[in-house]
Amino acid sequence: MRRRHPRRRGFGFWAKRLGIFLAAIILLIIGGIAGALWWSLPARNTELALAGLAAPVAITLDSHGIPHIQAQSEEDAWAALGFLHARDRMFQMEMMRRGARGQSAAIAGSAALRLDRFMRLLRLEERATADLAVLDPATRAALEAYARGVNGWIASRGRFAAPEFIALGAPEPWQPVDSLLWGKIMGLWLGGNWRMELERARLAELLSPEQLGDLWPEDLSPGRPDEPLLRSAIKASGALRGEAVNADALTSLAAHLPRFPEDAPLPEIASNAWVVGAGRSASDAPLLAADPHLSHSAPILWYLARISLPNGRLLMGATAPGVPGVVIGRNESLAWGFTTTHADTQDIVIEKLGEGGRYETPDGPRDFTWHEAEIAVRGAAPVVFRFRETRHGPVLSDLDPSFQGTSGTVLSLAMASLAEGETSARGLLRLNGARDIKEARAAAEDITSPVQNLMLADRAGGLAMLIVGRVPLRRGGDGALPRPGWDGAAGWDGFLPFAAKPHVENPASGVIVNANNRVAAAEHPAFLSRDWHGDWRFRRIGAGLAAQAQHAPADFAALQMDRFSIFAAETLPAFRALAPMEGAAGQALALLQAWDGEMAAVRPEPLIFHATLRRFGAALLVQAKLPPDAFAPSPEFLRPLLQGSDAAMRWCGAEGCAPMLAAALAESVAALAPDHGPDPRAWRWGAAHVAQFDHALLRFIPFLRDWLGLRAAPGGDGETVARAAFRGGGFAAVHGAGFRGVMDLAAPDGAYAVIATGQSGHPFSRHWGDMLPFWRDGALVPLAAAREVTGQIALKPAP
Repeated sequence: MRRRHPRRRGFGFWAKRLGIFLAAIILLIIGGIAGALWWSLPARNTELALAGLAAPVAITLDSHGIPHIQAQSEEDAWAALGFLHARDRMFQMEMMRRGARGQSAAIAGSAALRLDRFMRLLRLEERATADLAVLDPATRAALEAYARGVNGWIASRGRFAAPEFIALGAPEPWQPVDSLLWGKIMGLWLGGNWRMELERARLAELLSPEQLGDLWPEDLSPGRPDEPLLRSAIKASGALRGEAVNADALTSLAAHLPRFPEDAPLPEIASNAWVVGAGRSASDAPLLAADPHLSHSAPILWYLARISLPNGRLLMGATAPGVPGVVIGRNESLAWGFTTTHADTQDIVIEKLGEGGRYETPDGPRDFTWHEAEIAVRGAAPVVFRFRETRHGPVLSDLDPSFQGTSGTVLSLAMASLAEGETSARGLLRLNGARDIKEARAAAEDITSPVQNLMLADRAGGLAMLIVGRVPLRRGGDGALPRPGWDGAAGWDGFLPFAAKPHVENPASGVIVNANNRVAAAEHPAFLSRDWHGDWRFRRIGAGLAAQAQHAPADFAALQMDRFSIFAAETLPAFRALAPMEGAAGQALALLQAWDGEMAAVRPEPLIFHATLRRFGAALLVQAKLPPDAFAPSPEFLRPLLQGSDAAMRWCGAEGCAPMLAAALAESVAALAPDHGPDPRAWRWGAAHVAQFDHALLRFIPFLRDWLGLRAAPGGDGETVARAAFRGGGFAAVHGAGFRGVMDLAAPDGAYAVIATGQSGHPFSRHWGDMLPFWRDGALVPLAAAREVTGQIALKPAP
């Protein structure tokens, strides 16, 4: 009898089983990831014991995830707000904290090293720690209460505090000083004049004084904020004087400075805010509108909240994760908003090196203060960074080890926001509690950074725009160029007194407007800055307010969405003067010649207009024999050229700018056709000009960026009231109003607002992007008590 041998399994058999096994493993991994992500989603209904609470706090969530906090004291309210910020935005808070500390590379790797070195140079954490030590007890108590709320969430969730921490590990406990870092970051990014000084100094060796003045035209118009209709008069400044700086050294240094938006949020700053008195309001009470313009991100910077306190006290509006208090909004009797003043609060100082590694001062050589920082880098060895500080500030040129200044010099950076004794946290909390303009003025004196225009209205009918923040009193120069620091001629003599600033209170017109335009006439004794932005948004808001006698909140919301460009209207005559052209270029020219300047997403003209201006600007650089990246031509620079000013001869030649403009139009049409089709009449601004809201880290991963990123086609551009600015080689909108709000003081809870993304920072939450359609369409959400409650959170004192 023959023995039977076991059948030998073939390759196909084992391959099939291996495939099944691997598929099972993959499914288990996917299931595990999905389970972890699901577990990291905050529950809609929660009960938690929170250390330090004096009494229970009840929180309800509406259909948009906007919380209504009901607390028995301010400290308990700030603890609840800290808990909510951590619940919905913990990773955003962590990235802010790491960015300010110079610890981003520990997460993002060597790509963030340039930013970390810059932040370590500024020593923001050390300065914030010193500020905290001298703050008053009430402000410290609020910061401590807020930190307890954040840490209550962290302790209850660990590495599930946000989905990003599943891989990174649980975040460190929040400290009161971390909240002060938010103010430090705002002071840095909302005052970027030092970069302009470096750029100006580099170009001073390449251009004539007249051409240099053309690039940054001096706005001599009065720009009174209480007079909405403004006469515009841009005038070239002529020669700019300053101590020469080696252009090659500045070019080398630029490579070591943070880049935007790759390394950090785009530090371009713009905002709108206006207020009308009871006589101009349909509700017989003042109305205030505010929409700050910052870099787009997902989630957006702002978080909406409503807080109820005993005795009828209310707070509602835009809060900032990481900070206790309402930054823009109102209480039961006062409303407030901010716009950036564009005051010059930063100077580049040229320091002369002396013997023995010292630097020269009017009192003789002085030793540098040396610092050393070890920067952790994900996936690489730590980097040790040594840098110096002078009496003016940190040595900026230490970022570039190869820097060779002129005649043995280095560059230090003086910043008002780095000065000792910051009290902005106290000022903001006092503003939250102010009941009228008088009390708000007292609070405003405590807001030391950044320099902002604080727009105010109270229920009694008071209106005001106060200038807050420290503005240097310069001993010499206008801050346009780097100045020598060894002779003392260009130092600071403290800061401009609060009472000396060009405030506006209760104007006869009953209207105050600011859209980053000049806030005082040139002859005003208080010097704020040499450089001012174009006043196009300011004038458009003024025209909108003048168009009707009285306004309702809906009128203000509609004006916030206005997409008409006065800049375009003022420069279109240059296109209308061009001779007819053939083919697609002729069609495009005909469109522009009949266009009024409305930057609508459904129109082709905005795309043709901006593509042409971009090529025209590039041609100007070629004409001036400048590198293609020498500078980005600004609207303030282009308008005089296209209007035929003397600058046109300097930049375009004897024939003027018409030939270069016509060539730029033809080239732009040809370049746009492959992506948008052969017929310019079928092009759409919204197809190219898409607002992008991306996660801070996932934006670097193409698939996840496209899957989780939020997109909308808002229309508008950088010069319209509905601001949607673009930068670089494309037309994507990367900068605009992440928050819009209208406050009606006719009722204690008359507040309407929207944010551009959603309340949650969790990409898989229903509130990740649920407010984007409202934002895109200009709809505002009432912040009154929730009509639909979708969640309840009970915070109780820990036993």
